[in-house]
Amino acid sequence: MRKNLVASVLALTLAAWSVGGAQAQSITQALTAAYNYAPDLASAHLAAKSSAENVALARAGKLPVIGASVGSTYDWSIAGGDFADSTVSTAGLSYNQTIFDNFKTEAQIEAARAGAEAAEYQIRNTEQNVLLAVVQAYMDVLSNRQLVALRQENVNFYQAQLQSAKDRLDVGEGTRIDVAQAEARLAQGDATYRASQASLEISQATFARYVGAPPQNLDASHNYSRLIPNSLQGALSEAETGHPAIMLAKAAIRAAQAGSDAASAAFGPTATVSGRIGTALSGTTLQGISGQLGFSITVPIYAGGAIGAGVRQANLDQIKSEVDAMSAYDQIREAVIAAWAGIQSADAQISAATAAVSAGREVLEGTIQERDLGTSTTLDVLNSQAELTTARESLINAQTNKVIATFSLLSAMGRLTAGNLGLPVEVKTAVQYNQAVEDVWQELRTVAE
Repeated sequence: MRKNLVASVLALTLAAWSVGGAQAQSITQALTAAYNYAPDLASAHLAAKSSAENVALARAGKLPVIGASVGSTYDWSIAGGDFADSTVSTAGLSYNQTIFDNFKTEAQIEAARAGAEAAEYQIRNTEQNVLLAVVQAYMDVLSNRQLVALRQENVNFYQAQLQSAKDRLDVGEGTRIDVAQAEARLAQGDATYRASQASLEISQATFARYVGAPPQNLDASHNYSRLIPNSLQGALSEAETGHPAIMLAKAAIRAAQAGSDAASAAFGPTATVSGRIGTALSGTTLQGISGQLGFSITVPIYAGGAIGAGVRQANLDQIKSEVDAMSAYDQIREAVIAAWAGIQSADAQISAATAAVSAGREVLEGTIQERDLGTSTTLDVLNSQAELTTARESLINAQTNKVIATFSLLSAMGRLTAGNLGLPVEVKTAVQYNQAVEDVWQELRTVAE
């Protein structure tokens, strides 16, 4: 039995080596592939570029609108048996511009800029969510593979125990109860093994969803723990000053404040200038060039309550943005504290599980020897194996939880980004696009991608 146990341990060791061998797919490689593939991240990038166009749309409110027109009219008539007709063709240019609107356009531009900034932070927030999901999927695959190997070893052990019980029964040293107990444990172990296989298939599908390719040989080693501060207070300070969700909430407050200013500005006057120049051609006679220049000031007196409702709605939106920011702040603090506690808990679980595995191996080996000497029963051996398997499963789960908690803390601090992790990728950002949009007359120039 000792030989069988040693052989099983050796097989599991070789399986683990094949999972984390020299050509293993590291967490960094998986994160890099996911960053380049993730549709959610690409969608957030496009949404940020789309938000940048709101700046150009808002700026258009104070820029001139110039148009050209060409038209022709054909007239005919019949009177007293005589037929007469004429053709008049016209061509002209028009000009319209708002030169003052009580600073409504300026407020709308500020709101658009804040919205573009919020969209940029949304990219970073989505980036963190994607990368954390990749780590979770990565560790699910790795731990499930280890559990499958462990439970396969468990099944092999129970098969050996069942055969041993049958052999002892044949020579009159065992009982049918020993055989029945071994058969029951084998059936239970086989069911657990099949369940772990199903979990592995699901986790591999999740991995492929985020990374864009099935998992290869995985290796959970990484050096990203260096990014974690030495204290919980340090982690909280980093999160409160740099987490994209908090920065996004602050940008949303700016946008709401600007929106409130724009709504209030609707009560004020608006001044516009307009002009037109054109000519007409009647038949073959050019009628000359004519022009028109106008200036107007309008002041709202009554709009059916729409302006007042707009102001009240904008004020409520501003208050809501501040409440949302408070909620985001509290959620980030909670996430940091939970992740920090998760790391401490995982460390304790790893120490306890490691000790339990070491003790369980000795207990199992001793129980097998005692069973062979007749001082222990087959049930004692089966129970010892079950306890050892549980301890080894706890160790696998604790190691998995430690890695996930580490990356969860990085995410809660706002540092789970391609830039902070040093991933070899081109960071997705709309900052340059935003800057280009700020300096473009869209109909006259284009924005380089």
